[in-house]
Amino acid sequence: MTSARLRNFTRRTSALMANPNPTALIVRGGWDGHEPVQTTDSFIPFLEKNNYQVRVEDSTAVYADTDYLDTVDLIVQVVTMSTIENDELKGLCGAVANGTGLAGWHGGIADSYRNSADYLQLIGGQFAHHQAKARPEELKGDGTDNFVRYTVNILPEQKDHPIVAGIEDFELETEQYWVLSDDYNDVLATTTIPARDFDNWRRPITCPAIWTRQWGNGKIFVSTPGHQLSVVDNPSVRTIIERGMLWVTR
Repeated sequence: MTSARLRNFTRRTSALMANPNPTALIVRGGWDGHEPVQTTDSFIPFLEKNNYQVRVEDSTAVYADTDYLDTVDLIVQVVTMSTIENDELKGLCGAVANGTGLAGWHGGIADSYRNSADYLQLIGGQFAHHQAKARPEELKGDGTDNFVRYTVNILPEQKDHPIVAGIEDFELETEQYWVLSDDYNDVLATTTIPARDFDNWRRPITCPAIWTRQWGNGKIFVSTPGHQLSVVDNPSVRTIIERGMLWVTR
């Protein structure tokens, strides 16, 4: 399906939302290398076009305001390698259980608050590794050492799901996430990490790349592609994230 047709499909799905004037909270921060400001800013026009009232916070402190979270229909979180206070985590988990949708991409959702077991259970997948593109002696020593060419495979049994409908398997050149996960996830797409002769693992590993998760009355959407703005600008990635945000909204 062409980029234009994907956009048209997303516009049609937005019309199916039961809530005509939803509220969205964007929470961003953590490691700057994942471009939390640039990537989230790039989705604000889409949210506003779909009648969301958008609030942006650069701290997880807002999660402790449970009265406010009760009014939020969608949380978009991009916070990598950070920590979270107990009252903030309790507020976030409670909001999702009560029906607030939660969406995010890459390390901003799958590598947040590593020391918080309740958060790991909420999300259902934790970043473990991204392999280097070559042997150690061949690497440059910068971030591109972990940029590999890989394929995101849409599961055939999920091809009609509103988040991935009409999207074919696609290739990216960026970090390929090896994630630890459980079978409570509804996996929409996977990626397979090869076993090369210099790797420590001895067979290819298939990991979820796109998934959703039901938590209480709320829904969660995770896209592991999304390392930087250039990745979320990929037409397939952007369309999947846009649809994911719509789909999990209360």
